[in-house]
Amino acid sequence: MIAKAQIDLIWLPPASDAASPEGYLPRELNNLDSAYGNRKSLEHLIKKCHQNEIKVIADIVINHRVGTKGWADFTNPNWDNWTITYNDEWRSKGGTPMGRRDSGDNYNAARDLDHSNPELQRAIIRWLEFLQKEIGFDGWRYDYTKGYSGVFNRMYNEATQPYFSVGELWTNLDLNNPDPHRQLLADWVDATNGNSTTFDFTTKGILQEAVQGSLWRLSNHGKAPGLIGWWPAKSVTFIDNHDTGSTQAHWPFPTNEILEGYAYILTHPGIPCVFWDHLVDPKIRVALKKIIRLRKDYGIHSESDLQIIEASDGHYLAIIDERVMLKLGPKDWKPEANSWVKKLQGREYQIWVRE
Repeated sequence: MIAKAQIDLIWLPPASDAASPEGYLPRELNNLDSAYGNRKSLEHLIKKCHQNEIKVIADIVINHRVGTKGWADFTNPNWDNWTITYNDEWRSKGGTPMGRRDSGDNYNAARDLDHSNPELQRAIIRWLEFLQKEIGFDGWRYDYTKGYSGVFNRMYNEATQPYFSVGELWTNLDLNNPDPHRQLLADWVDATNGNSTTFDFTTKGILQEAVQGSLWRLSNHGKAPGLIGWWPAKSVTFIDNHDTGSTQAHWPFPTNEILEGYAYILTHPGIPCVFWDHLVDPKIRVALKKIIRLRKDYGIHSESDLQIIEASDGHYLAIIDERVMLKLGPKDWKPEANSWVKKLQGREYQIWVRE
């Protein structure tokens, strides 16, 4: 199914043993028997993906870690309290963290790790190399990157040279002033020396608001308002993920507008990411696969040229690479030139192409 949908790369959830079934409270990093399956099944899955020319990235949770039985008894690999940031909340519970101050936000559900410690850096690199060389992962999706400085992601990427790297920097968005939000994303990519991409949360937030009746939001002085308007080659665009949608639904994309959202990110610059729940949804998967195919067939890429023709309450019009035209919104419209041929359409989206 994934290969037939022309997906190039998949992101797997955290593979290590964890205190939570989802994997985001890592416990024994080297133990790859998790709630998702065992090490053997993981290796088999990665091998199958590679046979179908699909790269696989691992969800890397290194901002924090939990103990095996207590607060901070780290095992497999064994780490002592020197790995824990000085200001971790464990101190208020009687613990004695020995690391330096946290370089990012605190994470209260587990012990925050001190990435400034060279010994911890070497331990993380050894673990990443194990995932690469023994398990077969091709790259990294870094979890909760607001918890530590992006300079460490630069270090880990330089040591492991992943095929692809993306960071999750999810912060509060002011829809009426989105520039500071996307500036944080750009600053994080800068901190990695540009050797990682980042999820474009700015585009997600603006887009899901826009498709509900304020399509004017999709133009910021004639440019895309998200990170794709500034640095599309480093922007991973998406509609939903395991946190924002699915069973957690912390910030879900409007259900009736999901295909409009995909029509936008799959015809625009940036690196679009398709949510598994949507790919297997019988109500939208056929249309979704057609939009994916159109992107492939017309060579749209992360740095494609974007011309925004109009962004108003009634509709949004854009031309990509002079070959693809997108309209979103309820207002009737069609191109005057006969050179444009309608290729796809759905609820409040139409896509024309120029052969």
